[in-house]
Amino acid sequence: MGRSIPKHDALRRLSEYNDLPFVEYSESLLPGDEIIEHLDLERLKETLWFPLSVSQNSADVVVCHPHDEALIEEIKKTLKVDRINKFVSLPGDLIRIIENNQDVNPNFPPSAGRTPLARVRTHLAEERTKMAWYRTSMAKARTGLAFIRTGMSFISIALVLLMVFGIGYAIMPEALLLGVGLLMTIDGLLSLPPRKLAKKQFGFLPTESTFGTTVLEVASSGDRSRVIRTRQVEGAAQLRARWNRLSPVMKRRFLAIDRTDLAEERTILANYRTIMSRARTGLAFTRTGIASVGLGIALLRQFSLGPWALFDSALILAGTALTFEGFYWYFCSRQAGIESLKNIKRAEKGTSIWDFMFPPFSKRISPGDLPSTLFIQGSPGIWGTTGLALERTLIAERRNVKSRLRTFMARSRTGLALVRTGISIFSVGAGLLFYFGTANLIWTLFNLILMAIGAISIVDGFYWHIPAEKIRKQFPYCFADMEIPLPDYGKPASSWKKVVFSCDNY
Repeated sequence: MGRSIPKHDALRRLSEYNDLPFVEYSESLLPGDEIIEHLDLERLKETLWFPLSVSQNSADVVVCHPHDEALIEEIKKTLKVDRINKFVSLPGDLIRIIENNQDVNPNFPPSAGRTPLARVRTHLAEERTKMAWYRTSMAKARTGLAFIRTGMSFISIALVLLMVFGIGYAIMPEALLLGVGLLMTIDGLLSLPPRKLAKKQFGFLPTESTFGTTVLEVASSGDRSRVIRTRQVEGAAQLRARWNRLSPVMKRRFLAIDRTDLAEERTILANYRTIMSRARTGLAFTRTGIASVGLGIALLRQFSLGPWALFDSALILAGTALTFEGFYWYFCSRQAGIESLKNIKRAEKGTSIWDFMFPPFSKRISPGDLPSTLFIQGSPGIWGTTGLALERTLIAERRNVKSRLRTFMARSRTGLALVRTGISIFSVGAGLLFYFGTANLIWTLFNLILMAIGAISIVDGFYWHIPAEKIRKQFPYCFADMEIPLPDYGKPASSWKKVVFSCDNY
C-alpha cells in the first residue's frame, strides 16, 4: 500500500531536483491588481504558472514546468519581459495561489469571486428597483380608478337630479357636481397604465439556493441579462461542512455567496409582490366596471327609454369593458399568489445562515467542524473583517424574513381586494334584485348570476387572505415596537446606538 510523502519533503525534493527555490501556498501571495488584471487566470491554471512580481524587464514567476521552453516563452510574451526568475511549487499549491487571487475557494468558478458576486447583487438590486417602479405605477393606476369611480358618482348624482328636477334652482350645484365629476374622471383616465403591462414579463427566472455549493452568474443574451446558477461545485458541500477549518478569507467567500443567494430570494419575492400588485389593479378595474354597469342598468330600468338612454347604455358598455379588462389583468397574475406561498414554505424548510451558525445545525456536522461560539459584545463586530461579513449576512437574512412577511401581506391585500370586488358584484346584483323585484325573468337571472359571481369571489378572497393572516400573527414585526442597532463598524458593537420604530408611526 502506497505511503504519501509529507508536503514539505515533496517541496524540498522538487526544489533540489530543479535547482530552484520553492514557493508554498499562502494567502499573502497577492501580486496586485495591476499585474493580474490583464491575465487569463483560467489559462494560468491550465498551464500552471503565476507571476509573483513584475519589473521593467524581469519577473518572478512560480511555474510547475520550469524546463518547458515553449511555456517560458509564452510567459515572457504575456508579461512583456525579457527575463524571468523561476520558482517551483506543487500543482495543488499553485492552483490555490491562483484561486486566491481570483478570490474564489478551491474548485469554484471565477464567478464565485466576491467582485463578480457583488455585480450579481447589483444586477438583482436593479431588478428590484424596476419592480418597485412598476408597483408604483400600479398604485397610481388604482388611485386613478378610485378617481374615476368617484367622478362617475358625482356625474351620476348630477344627472339624476337633472332628470328628476329638470332645469331650475338646483342647476348650479348640479353643474358643479357634473364639472368636478368630469375633471376627476379625466384625471383618473390619464393615470391608467398601458394594456401591454397586463402580461409584462420581467425576465427573471428564479433558481433554487443550494447553501453555497452553486454560484449565481449574470448571463447576457442580446440586450437582456438574466441570472443563472452554475452546476454543483465538486467538493463544495464538504468544504462548507468543515467551517472551523477554513481560513477567514474562505469563510468570507462563502458568506458572499450566501448574501447573493439571499438577494436572489428577495428579488423573487419582489417579483411575486409586483405580479400581485398587478392583480389588485385588475380587481380595481373590475370594481370600477361593475359600479358603472350597475349604475347604467339602474338608470335604464328606472327611467326607461328616453333622451338619457344613450348615456345609460354608454355606462353599461364602458363598465362591461372595464370589468372584462380587470378580470384579464387579474387572471394573468393569479398564479403568483399560489407560487409565492410555495416558494416561501420551501425557503423556510431550507438551511439558513442562522441554522448554520447556531445549535440546530450542530447535529449535521462533527463537533470539530462546528462554528465557534459567537461573542458579539466587546469587540468591533464579531471577529473583525470576517465577523463583519457574517453580520452583513445575518442582517441580509433578516431582510429576507421581512421580505417574506411583506409577500404574505401582499397576498393578504390581494385577497381582501378580491373580497371587496366580490362584495361590489354581489351588492349590485342584490340591489337590482330587491329594488326592481323578480317580475322580469331575464333581469332576475342576470341579478342572480351577479350575486353568485360575487359570492364566489368573496370565498376565493378569504382563501387568499386567511392563511396569510395566520402567518402574519407568527411574526413579531407586526406587533409592539422594534428596536434595532445602527451599525458603526468603526466602534465596538456594544457601543452602537439603537433606534426604536413604533407601530404608531405607520
